[in-house]
Amino acid sequence: MWKMKTMKTKLFSLVLVTAAHLHLFAANEAKEDYVAHEWGTFTSVQGADGVLMEWNPLTTAELPSFVYDYKKPSGDPLRQLAALGGKGAFRTLQRMETPVIYFYSDTERSVDVTVKFPQGRITEWYPQARDIGPSTVQPRPLLTTIDNTASQIGLPGINLSSIDTKKGISESLIRWTDVKIFPAREHHEMQDLVPRDASGSHYYAARETDADFLRVSARVNDSDKPEHEKLLFYRGVGSFATPLQVTLGAEGEQQLFLRNTGAELLSHLFVLHVRNGTGQFVYVDRLAAGTNRVIKVDPGRSTVPASDLVDQIAAQMRLALVKEGLYEREASAMVNTWRDSWFEEQGLRVLYVLPRAWTDRVLPLTLDPQPREVVRVMVGRAEVITPAMEWDLLKQIVRYSEADTATRGQVVQETRKLGLGRFAEPTTRRLMSKLSSVEFNRFSSQLLEAASKSEKPAKTLAQK
Repeated sequence: MWKMKTMKTKLFSLVLVTAAHLHLFAANEAKEDYVAHEWGTFTSVQGADGVLMEWNPLTTAELPSFVYDYKKPSGDPLRQLAALGGKGAFRTLQRMETPVIYFYSDTERSVDVTVKFPQGRITEWYPQARDIGPSTVQPRPLLTTIDNTASQIGLPGINLSSIDTKKGISESLIRWTDVKIFPAREHHEMQDLVPRDASGSHYYAARETDADFLRVSARVNDSDKPEHEKLLFYRGVGSFATPLQVTLGAEGEQQLFLRNTGAELLSHLFVLHVRNGTGQFVYVDRLAAGTNRVIKVDPGRSTVPASDLVDQIAAQMRLALVKEGLYEREASAMVNTWRDSWFEEQGLRVLYVLPRAWTDRVLPLTLDPQPREVVRVMVGRAEVITPAMEWDLLKQIVRYSEADTATRGQVVQETRKLGLGRFAEPTTRRLMSKLSSVEFNRFSSQLLEAASKSEKPAKTLAQK
């Protein structure tokens, strides 16, 4: 009898413990009444053959001075990472540009936010985060094809000898803890607490939504201070492929082959060609996994002035982003942030919506407690370096090599008029890989440096 009572007592205790664990598990899994929405862009560069290219934009866009990066991490817990430098010192396959996370809640609450980047590195962020890392990035030099002549043609500001080429980008993460959400309709006064500066950066376009205000208690310069925003902002670089491959056909820029190399559907594809103040775009609703699509572009017939083109494609892009789950003002904020970079820059590109499953694999997001709704809309940008772009730049490099000092400034100006912008670096390096010689490489890098120095940075949130 005693043994039976003991057994029943143990069994009862086991049931209580199990029930408590189940209750705790259920509580942790419960979704709370708030919403999180996120948007961002992944930009890659590829040749006409569809091969992804490592690249580094020498023309960078400004961010407001209050945004953090590895050159100015401003205190704990980033001391061990501060010496790694910014992303201007290396090149990668992807630019993860401007993810922002918005929150909506009817009541004040606190949220912990963690974003992991297994194949990349977080490079800029705001507000200050609790954790950045771990990351053991050892960037590769910009000009690996000519490492043996780096001392002769290395770009200014890059100490190639100090860079370890044996390691690539490793996993990094960003974590904000105790993010306080304040309903915007009840806290209008917090608008005055959101930072601004005189930079004129398009960073501010991302704030033009109905999102609630956020307050993060940050550790800055060994002291705690509250920072306020309407979003969580971060950016980074990565060493992986996006699922769209673009190749040019026998007709050059007039015929494109789109291939979905991924496992999920790609949607809302915009094939955009801008040249000499005019352009056109072709819209493709979807591209199934593992399939191809041939796109015909006829620059001689269907081009329109760039201003009209921008209005047309911007309106259609906003509709596409809303279909993917963004609120209307969020979609407008994203389009306004990217407007000049996406639609006005000269070149050939494809913009498309990345699958949510792909985003969750590449950029895992954890919110604690869980919201009742999470929307994540990432746009892929495949920038194509065409043979025409290479040929135009090659002619300028030859002119530069033959010009005297007095006329080289003219060549620099003509190079800038090509409209390559931040894609001048991968275009130059692609030529150098084909025509590599010490003299050609030297003149190529000199022209690239001069053209980049004289060009004013585009004031967009999207680039850097």
